[in-house]
Amino acid sequence: MHNEDLEKTGSSNRTRFSVRINLFFFTTFILFSVLIVRLAILQFVEGDRLAEEENSATNRETPIPPIRGNIYDSNSYPIAYTIPVQSVFFRIESGQNNKEEVIGLARKLADVFQQYGSKTAKPLTPEEIVELMDVGYDINQQQTKAPSYYSIPRRIKADLTKEEVSYLMEHRDEFKWIEVMEESIRTYDQDKIAVQLTGYMRQFSTARESKYGLSFYKNKDNTAEYLDTEDVGYDGLELMYQKELRGKNGYKKYPVNSSQKIIGPVSITKPEKGNNLYLTIHKDIQNRTEQKIMDHLAYLRQPKSSSYGYSPNARSGYAVAMEVDTGRVVAMASMPDYDPNLWTGGIKATEYKKIQPFVNNGTITTAYPDYPENELKKHANSIVYMGSTIKPLTVLAGLKEGFFSVNDYYNDRGSYSFGKKGSQSTIWNSGRKSFGPINAADAIKHSSNTFMSAMVGERLYFDREDGLKVWDDYLKRFGLVVSTESGLPNEYAGSNESLANAKLDSKQSALVYASWGQNEKSTTLQLAQHAAMLASRGKRMKPLFVDRITTYEGETIKKFDPVVLSEETSFKPQYWDTIFKGMKEVSKQGFDGVNYTVAAKTGTSTQQIGSKEVDNAVFIAFAPADKPKLAVAVVVPEGGYGSYGAAPIAREMFDAYDEYIGLNGTPRGPANGKTDGAAKH
Repeated sequence: MHNEDLEKTGSSNRTRFSVRINLFFFTTFILFSVLIVRLAILQFVEGDRLAEEENSATNRETPIPPIRGNIYDSNSYPIAYTIPVQSVFFRIESGQNNKEEVIGLARKLADVFQQYGSKTAKPLTPEEIVELMDVGYDINQQQTKAPSYYSIPRRIKADLTKEEVSYLMEHRDEFKWIEVMEESIRTYDQDKIAVQLTGYMRQFSTARESKYGLSFYKNKDNTAEYLDTEDVGYDGLELMYQKELRGKNGYKKYPVNSSQKIIGPVSITKPEKGNNLYLTIHKDIQNRTEQKIMDHLAYLRQPKSSSYGYSPNARSGYAVAMEVDTGRVVAMASMPDYDPNLWTGGIKATEYKKIQPFVNNGTITTAYPDYPENELKKHANSIVYMGSTIKPLTVLAGLKEGFFSVNDYYNDRGSYSFGKKGSQSTIWNSGRKSFGPINAADAIKHSSNTFMSAMVGERLYFDREDGLKVWDDYLKRFGLVVSTESGLPNEYAGSNESLANAKLDSKQSALVYASWGQNEKSTTLQLAQHAAMLASRGKRMKPLFVDRITTYEGETIKKFDPVVLSEETSFKPQYWDTIFKGMKEVSKQGFDGVNYTVAAKTGTSTQQIGSKEVDNAVFIAFAPADKPKLAVAVVVPEGGYGSYGAAPIAREMFDAYDEYIGLNGTPRGPANGKTDGAAKH
């Protein structure tokens, strides 16, 4: 009996154990099944979302701005280049209501800069630092303009010394709202080479919000990777070739825990350096041109024994030299210029006010001479009437329209009257000179206003159904009231005021005055392109400023070849011969003793400014006259007659080109004791 009870008990225990084992395995199976399903859901359904959350939660990514490409002249001389520097920034944050604390910070920074900064640079004052902080008030806590923006750190000073960096880092607790960061700073050659053409840089946040319409930076597709604090091209070639020069961001990524402490190794994706530009500008020709403009302006302002040649308000000058066959611009001077390194670290308002009148490139848009702001409107700017430089085209138009032949003569009596009897208007030659019987070439040589008026202006009015349209068409065909297509930002396309003047006066009057250049405003670059088109007998070349683009290491990735924009083929050879003959005999100062032939046209552009009338000096030329290589245009606002106010500058440009490159294709070498790299202004 006892044994049977034991057997029953054992059997019962085995049954319960078996049930428990089965239950355990079943439960385990269910748990594993749930786990597998959950893992599948996590991987295939929620994987992307969770991966994104993981990265954002556990990784920090900091962009590394690229090193900007350099800009060189045609002989590889560096005009603009980038160097890495340490800069100090100020952040606007909540809790800065205590103005005294902010101003105290500015004073402490000024002390640091004074004690540890470069001894060759003028240290920033507390007043200047508060202005750079852009907090909406000055050091006296007086309200100024509202802050430009809040989220972007303000650069207070760039290119810190090692001592400045060390002190600020060691005493970081004392400098709340201040941070030191490495950045790349644009540096420009101290010789100030083609400053306005090269352009300058400003912070991206400023460029993006610019009221000047920098649409490039408003397009997020162009600027998706940009940092608000990085500097970007704001004008000139720096803006025109922003994409090529900038390069691409790199990134620094590191894992962090919930306390935002780094818990793993940093991974770095290196930035791609920007590309280099090699310009068509020749440094020495550019320097010689700029220096000659400034020297000649000073000469024009000196009182002479007579009034001839005295131009007391000649304080600016613009010049362009362009190769006839290629369109390569070897010199483009807009004077006065300035030190573009002023923009480094953010320009001060006081400094910008000084250079604002002439910060623009006056060879392509409006710029003013170096006058106080309240005086600017009393003086001529860089955009002037063509004056007599239009006359070669006037003669070409007259010949093409059949108004006269190359051998027809006109009796120049020194004046010409037009309009209805009793209300006639009279125009005169310069100095009221009369030249007697003259043909078309003579008319260019003597710059006869009467010939142009009677033989072209009047004939366009009487013999053509819409003479204004015919004249406008000639201007456009020869590149005078259309863009040069250079691609430079903010280029002015010129203007033909004949239509407006026809409404104010009469079509007849508008066409008469247009025929000798008193209705057409052109930029200096347009005049140079036009002169090159005359020199080539009808080929209008695109102005080229960049010869090639290379990688940062120097490998060529793009070469710029000459581009013919249009070509006039319907003008007979004798028409071109006529204007060449007349232009070769034009009287001009400063060309005595040259060893090359020059075809030129002087111009005196008369302009009404307020109650006074001023004369602007204008000059176009090309050389050698029989096989043109280089075309030049010079404009000197309020410089008087083109023959003495502008021509001597052109002479220097031709000489410099002949020495360094060669008007016959071979460099002639220094002459008259001149050496390479003439002293700059």
